Amino acid sequence: MSSIKAYNFDELLKKQLRNQRFKKADDDLEAEYALASQVIRFRIEQNLTQAELARRVGTSQPAIARLESGNHTNVTLSFLFRVARALELKPELRLAKIGRRSKGLTPDRTSTTHRGKTPARKQR
Repeated sequence: MSSIKAYNFDELLKKQLRNQRFKKADDDLEAEYALASQVIRFRIEQNLTQAELARRVGTSQPAIARLESGNHTNVTLSFLFRVARALELKPELRLAKIGRRSKGLTPDRTSTTHRGKTPARKQR
């Protein structure tokens, strides 16, 4: 009888991230999974099922499930804003340089004031 070798996930991931192709694929998926994780966390904090959230958004439960799966390549900003409003959240969009790991989907703190507003441009 052959034995099955068990792997520690963190150790395996660390090893795989040394491979540049794997690392690029992982980086490309980071924002998608971060968004999915946030939606799940806020939905659960409000004790909502996927079906209940879907009713609030005006969509189907499978649409919420797809968003939460991280498989949302064709999701629209309009849909994300509706989900955010249904969860009583303010959506924020952030752009970052390619290859730079982000710490979530919130605006870069270096480019905004503490109130989240972009600083005024200096007069010439």
